[in-house]
Amino acid sequence: MTEAVLYQQLLVGWTLLAIPVFVLLLFVRAPFGRHARAGWGPTMPNKLGWVLMESPAVWWFALVFLTGELTKSPINYFFFAIWMVHYLHRDLVYPLRLHDRGKRMPVLIGGFAFVFQLVNCYLNAAHLGRLGRTYELSWIADPRFLVGMALFFVGMAINLRADNVLLALRGPGETGYKIPYGGLYRWISCPNYLGEIIQWVGWAVATWSVAGLSFALWTVANLVPRALSHHRWYRQEFTEYPRRRRAILPGLL
Repeated sequence: MTEAVLYQQLLVGWTLLAIPVFVLLLFVRAPFGRHARAGWGPTMPNKLGWVLMESPAVWWFALVFLTGELTKSPINYFFFAIWMVHYLHRDLVYPLRLHDRGKRMPVLIGGFAFVFQLVNCYLNAAHLGRLGRTYELSWIADPRFLVGMALFFVGMAINLRADNVLLALRGPGETGYKIPYGGLYRWISCPNYLGEIIQWVGWAVATWSVAGLSFALWTVANLVPRALSHHRWYRQEFTEYPRRRRAILPGLL
């Protein structure tokens, strides 16, 4: 079996798998962060787990992209660059800013996330560097590129702004939870998740690829149930929690 055939089969199967995972996560809360609970096996420090589970998005993505023989245009390299900027921040900068002393995550959860990144990064990096397409320079004037990049950077800005609000809630040594205010927190409980969804929908549109669509679907499948769980948790923990807030879509969900 050639890599191209394997890639297509993996891409279809992986994309379809997002549907049952979405349904499962509506009923099973991933046991880390505010939803941490016993019974999920050995644990590891939260920061270490975060760095390890996100790391394939840096080294594996780069390896698959750079070793591929597909002719790479400046646009292919541009997509590679914005992916790396996002994940270098997510894998190295963001964890170091967390105030989570003493918090741990199950090794099993970190392992699931690591495997997800291996597959997802291979599919997207292979599209850009091995088996997908070479984007001509004229692609920068294509409406799909322009709309996709607008969504990508708007989503990134929303995500970073929301993360900064959360990080500012805790001082050094603090580990408890507080109600976030400001920005999109006025209307929803998880603007960080909304921003990430918008970002990867933008990636799917800008690359106009099934690999990008698959990533966008997986982002929705993971983060929408997580946002719903966070929203219910906030309402249970804080009697003064704003009643008009929704979980992830203002006024809707």
